[in-house]
Amino acid sequence: MADLSTLGEEYAPAVETTLDESIVDFWYPRCIDEEHGGYVTSYDAAGDFAGTSEKQIVTQARFVWFFSRLDREGYGDYREAAEQGLEFILEEMWDDEHGGFYWQVERDGTVTKPNKHMYGQSFGLYALAEFDRAFDSGLSTGSNQAREYADELVELFDAEAHDEDNGGYVEYFEPDWTPILEGRTYLDGIEPDWSTKESEDEELDASFKLMNTHIHLMESFTEYHRATGDGADQLEELLHICTNTVFRKGVGACTDKYEPDWEPQLGDLALASYGHDLENVWLVMDAVEALGLSQELFEDFYTTLWDYSLEYGYDEDHGGFYFFGPLGEPATNRVKAWWVQAEVLTSALRMYELTGEERYAEVFEETWSFIQSYQIDHDVGEWHSGVTEDLDPVGRKGALYKGAYHNGRAMIECLDLLAAE
Repeated sequence: MADLSTLGEEYAPAVETTLDESIVDFWYPRCIDEEHGGYVTSYDAAGDFAGTSEKQIVTQARFVWFFSRLDREGYGDYREAAEQGLEFILEEMWDDEHGGFYWQVERDGTVTKPNKHMYGQSFGLYALAEFDRAFDSGLSTGSNQAREYADELVELFDAEAHDEDNGGYVEYFEPDWTPILEGRTYLDGIEPDWSTKESEDEELDASFKLMNTHIHLMESFTEYHRATGDGADQLEELLHICTNTVFRKGVGACTDKYEPDWEPQLGDLALASYGHDLENVWLVMDAVEALGLSQELFEDFYTTLWDYSLEYGYDEDHGGFYFFGPLGEPATNRVKAWWVQAEVLTSALRMYELTGEERYAEVFEETWSFIQSYQIDHDVGEWHSGVTEDLDPVGRKGALYKGAYHNGRAMIECLDLLAAE
């Protein structure tokens, strides 16, 4: 394993400054909704409220996770910020009759989109598990709610969403957990968001299974397993899906959309998302570590995804990765999304630590340079949603899918690696 101490001496101070000044200082206390609880996430390019009052479980839960993780890592006292967000999602977004989290509510908690996505449920579990790890589940009332709700959510996953015939999880449900297998879903147009809109209109068949959902389920079960010691069987199945089922072995990249029996949807849907593939690398590493397995069992998988992404999605001139492209062809969407660059940093450091190959250290350094030069808004704070091929910033600072999760987590993970003895 490579010694990261030299990189740490050079980069750890700047990474910590970016976490503090670019991310935490932008969001805290700006995002705290003092009137209704939870978090306000809608901010334009200038950092001003952008008028969207809705609260979505994905970003609400991600902020609970973020403030809990900040506190657990010793970056300050963020218990109150995490707790008031947890109280909001449990009191306003949890379905007391059927269990699970509604997709979206108004700012005051009025339910507007009650259907249930496993994508959103996964982040609910992620938040509950991290809150449990950070604060031993205890709210100020002394209750053990985080652990109790996490356990109930996992039971619901198994009883209502797990596909016993094909493996993995059904994606989309009515409030009573009746599967929705036709029409469109709330998850339409999750990416990209470069305009002043919250998302783009793009059809997504409700029957599809998504790699994107399953890597985040793996992420949440990793956290849940660490918090409770439970969930190993589910985590092992998700590990198989994320390293085998969604991996197009003849190409070297993953694809996102599948029929319920995991038949890959190729043709126009066969796109390689470099950010998801490289995020998947380090999320798999994390799952492998949590399960006590050897990373060497998966090293060829990691290397193959990195080889492909570097060949087709990397900007050799400026550093950083483009968004996506057809299988076996160069990137066609050449905007650089903030979340892609963030996930690449963690993945590159983890690969450098594992293999000792200098190319991963170089990618980290070059991508970090790109982020510092173009992705971070040093005047307003936060990171631009995207940067075009002409190096122009686009998009808003906060939206229904954009908060402090990707870049905040990347800074924390990189600091953990760079500060390791």
